[in-house]
Formats: sequence, structure tokens, C-alpha cells
Amino acid sequence: MKKTIKKKSEQKVDHQTSTVNIFYNILIFFLVVLIVYLSYSAYIKLVKGSEKIDELKNNGVAAEIIQLDVLNGCGVSGVADRYTDFLRARGFDVVEIGNYVSYDVDETFVIDRIGNKANAVKVANALGIENVKVIQQLNENYFLDVSLVIGKDYYKLKPITGEN
Repeated sequence: MKKTIKKKSEQKVDHQTSTVNIFYNILIFFLVVLIVYLSYSAYIKLVKGSEKIDELKNNGVAAEIIQLDVLNGCGVSGVADRYTDFLRARGFDVVEIGNYVSYDVDETFVIDRIGNKANAVKVANALGIENVKVIQQLNENYFLDVSLVIGKDYYKLKPITGEN
């Protein structure tokens, strides 16, 4: 049996190489753990976060501040301004006043734009509009909570009749 005797310099190189390899293996392990953690975190934010937002939107509770636009669908001059003043006096944030696509809207209705119908119902109740006249038209590019379309029945509602 022959014994192979390694020189000291070869043993030193092997020891340094194994130490460097151990360091790189530990580094790779931590990087893999970091990548897995960041991937899981991104998944939670993207998938689970949107579910939580949808849950909050559909929880049936109206927001404290409801942003809406008031659209004149009856063609009567100044009616949108009168409704805007009425809504602002009751704490609603009317951010836009304009005309609807046509002036032949018979009945006033409220449109939920973000998926929280409770906001639209709150606006409808403030105006004396029946809940059946609340519809949903969801549009993520629309930055308002609710749209109010004033119809030819505008004179029957609270802003004109003076009811509270």
C-alpha cells in the first residue's frame, strides 16, 4: 500500500477552495430563499390584494366621501346646478357637472361606477330616488364613485320639492 502524501501547499489550496465553495453555497441558498419570499409577496399583493379590494368595494357600506358627477338628461337649464348645490349641502363631493348623451331621459337614475352599490343607494336616498333606479356600470377608467343622471321627473325629487 502506497500512501500518497499531499504537500502542504496543495492542502492549503484545497482548504481555501472548500471554504469559498461553502460560502458560495450559503450565498446561493439565501438568494433562493429571498427570491421565493419576494415571489410569494408579489403573489399576495397582486392576487390576494385585488380580492381584498373587491371585498371592500362590495361590503355594502357606503363611503364617507362619495365623489360623483351630475349629468343633465332632461335639457332644463340650471337643474344640474340646483342638484349639485343640494348634494354638496349634504356632504357629497360633486366633482363634475355636465350633460348626459341625450336629453330624453324620462326618469332620474343613479349609476354605480366602482362596484360599491351602497354609495349609489346613499345618493339615491338623499334625493328621494327609488333603489330600483340604481344601476351598475363598472368602469375602472372612470374615477368617480357615482353618476347621477337627471331625468324629466326632476321636479318630483327632494332638491326641487324642498323635502329633507
